[in-house]
Amino acid sequence: MKNPANIRQLYTPIQPTVKQAVNDVMYQEFLPSPALQSYIYCYWQLKTTQTLSEQFNYRVVADGCIDIFFELDNPQENFVMGFCKKFTEFPLNNTFNYAGVRFLPTSFPQLFKINASELSNRFEDLSIVLPEFSRFIKNNFNLRNTPQEITDRLDQYYIRLLSNVKIENDVRLDNALNLILQNGGVIDIEKGLDTGLSPRQLRRLFEFHIGDSAKTFSQIVRFQNFLRVKPTQLSLRKDKLFFDAGYYDQAHFIREFKNFYGVTPGKAFGE
Repeated sequence: MKNPANIRQLYTPIQPTVKQAVNDVMYQEFLPSPALQSYIYCYWQLKTTQTLSEQFNYRVVADGCIDIFFELDNPQENFVMGFCKKFTEFPLNNTFNYAGVRFLPTSFPQLFKINASELSNRFEDLSIVLPEFSRFIKNNFNLRNTPQEITDRLDQYYIRLLSNVKIENDVRLDNALNLILQNGGVIDIEKGLDTGLSPRQLRRLFEFHIGDSAKTFSQIVRFQNFLRVKPTQLSLRKDKLFFDAGYYDQAHFIREFKNFYGVTPGKAFGE
């Protein structure tokens, strides 16, 4: 069963901020089973490799995705984080070991029949949103799990779920998503998304399946595509890459980048 929007082929959500503590904190991503890759971008693990001298502030940049996450030494506390239209910071202890699932845009509502906008810009106890999956995490994970064991157990759960759920796609929404992704988020929402949807229908579909408006999602896609270029401080000054990414001036670019990343481009790419 495939997602007709081909989101995985067109979009790579990046979380680049862990490098601020490369010696003591490790972040890894793991591919799910091929049967799940149209829905789940990755499983991930964020952990300390030794006890830190102080708490760690983990900054999550806006990526248009919904994540489920839990700490392996306390799996009964598990959470879902919705679509966020700005960066989020999590103050963590000086030792931790988190695992998570990053769903591609639209996938979480398709799999669980939950309105994405109800989770936007916050995180919630998974036991309130998906009590069955919350119990599964509590009963099946602990600190002894290897990355392969985490991947295998999550794969088994989601493959079973996928076999029992009916995926319903709206072709008009798929077309709108494809246009946004193919254009790297640089698109006039009012004129460029000619998919047979009224502005009201478009907003309703995006809020349910993405968690926010088509305009906000497009801005995040543009921001994420800029991250993929991996600019340097020199190229930012010399080549004015923000023009190529569709920003109309430097002030606009810096303001939007800081909102999604948490720091200015100069600091982000100078770290």
